[in-house]
Amino acid sequence: MLKVGTQAPDFETVLDDGTPFRLSDLRGERNVVLYFYPADFTGGCTAEACSFRDSDAVIRAHDAMILGVSGDSAESHRAFKDQHALPYPIISDEEGTLRRLYEVVSSLPLIRPRITYVIDKQGIVRGAFRHDILVKKHALDALKVLEQIEAAPAGR
Repeated sequence: MLKVGTQAPDFETVLDDGTPFRLSDLRGERNVVLYFYPADFTGGCTAEACSFRDSDAVIRAHDAMILGVSGDSAESHRAFKDQHALPYPIISDEEGTLRRLYEVVSSLPLIRPRITYVIDKQGIVRGAFRHDILVKKHALDALKVLEQIEAAPAGR
């Protein structure tokens, strides 16, 4: 897992709707909640995704956007988003490039971890947490970090 205080690795990808995306394009503009989850349509991942959906308006109020990432295809992501009315983009990481870049790894071969990063407007990781069982805690922890970012004196 990346350490808090480090520069978030930049990446270019395509969102589930086909839109090109580069993380660095958000620098100076938006905070980012980047969450990695194992798979669409599973119980835990659905609960996690829906908890982010239910927190979306509050997260947006903190000048932040949510991005989900999993190894499923863009087609699977579109169906998952439609079924659960998810208002945020999901990135398909079928090759595992982003998971490696963001150190979303497990010491056990069949375990795919759930890790969430909160990245500030300067591209610095301000929050990093892993909750494999308490899936709804990701959105709550992300909100706490966003509140801390907002409360910090300018220039910090």
